[in-house]
Amino acid sequence: MFHLYLTLAYIIPNIYVFLRIQELFISKGYKLWYTVIYLLLALIYPLSENLPSRVAFAREAFSVAAGYLLPFFLYIFLAVILFDLFILFNLLFHVIPKKQRRSFLFRFYALLSMVVLSVATVIGGAINLNTIQVSSYHITVPKRNSNLDKLRIVFAADFHIQQNTSLRFVTQFVRKVNALNPDVMLYGGDIVEGRDENKVPDEIFSALKEVKVKYGTWGVLGNHEFYGSNGEGFFYKKANITLLRDTILSIDNDFLLAGRYDEHFRQRKSVDEVLKRSSLNLPVILLDHRPTQLEEVSNTPVNIQFSGHTHNGQLFPLNYIIKSMYELSWGYKKIEHTHFFVTSGLRLWGPPVKTAGKSEIILVDVTFE
Repeated sequence: MFHLYLTLAYIIPNIYVFLRIQELFISKGYKLWYTVIYLLLALIYPLSENLPSRVAFAREAFSVAAGYLLPFFLYIFLAVILFDLFILFNLLFHVIPKKQRRSFLFRFYALLSMVVLSVATVIGGAINLNTIQVSSYHITVPKRNSNLDKLRIVFAADFHIQQNTSLRFVTQFVRKVNALNPDVMLYGGDIVEGRDENKVPDEIFSALKEVKVKYGTWGVLGNHEFYGSNGEGFFYKKANITLLRDTILSIDNDFLLAGRYDEHFRQRKSVDEVLKRSSLNLPVILLDHRPTQLEEVSNTPVNIQFSGHTHNGQLFPLNYIIKSMYELSWGYKKIEHTHFFVTSGLRLWGPPVKTAGKSEIILVDVTFE
């Protein structure tokens, strides 16, 4: 069903774009060439999904091309809509004479501008995706019985590591984390694609093991870890990341660290069930892959919650749809006494382009009072 919706969301706008560009910009003598070129480009994505595995090289090449063409078509679609709105505006206010608007030069430069802007947006999004940025926060929470005065937390989620993930990107991530000198490293799920869990190169595991922290490296499972491997956690074990599975632990009697299964796991415990295993006389930090129960969590002793999953929509303007789905789709919000953080993710799902949010590491300096 998901792939059906995705296919419809691809085909219907493309039909609109094809017909409108043909009508608005393409002269009669060029319509055949335009049709051939457009169809060849538009068919790359369906072919990348349906080519047989025996032509793996061609399928991979089409898949890479489709990753950039999908956002390109999105921005061409938006550009055509904006141009149609301009035409409507021009009909009402006569900004540009009709004869000039239909001239070859006007149509040529209008179409060229739309294509160039769409290509530039995709290129900028690819650069943004591959540039890791740090979002820094400082918060104060009750000390309770902790011996700590300060704690430096680094949090990351949605790495989506696969067989072909760039080792350079992973080492860039590890280098940036170590430069922040954190006390504890937390992962918020979807760190690995479950279907590729047993195919990840050893070099990536070796790189992840280079993260240096005082209180260890901890994580929870996201929904993608369940795809193909049923959340067995092989990847995390090999990367020296300790998984929290609906449990809470005391970390050196300085703070409590809890982690929940993702909502994909239907038998997961409620936040109250997870917390009741501890006396809660220390500050409580909670990992939950999806930011879906903020009000419920804010009524518990949890002081800090970290989540991911949303990617902040990844592509503009999809971030506005995601924003309408979650109380906090990206960033920071305090509800009652609980501090909530949601990352836009380290990497991607789908096209290798990020035009909403950033490839993000969250750094939180906590002061206990």
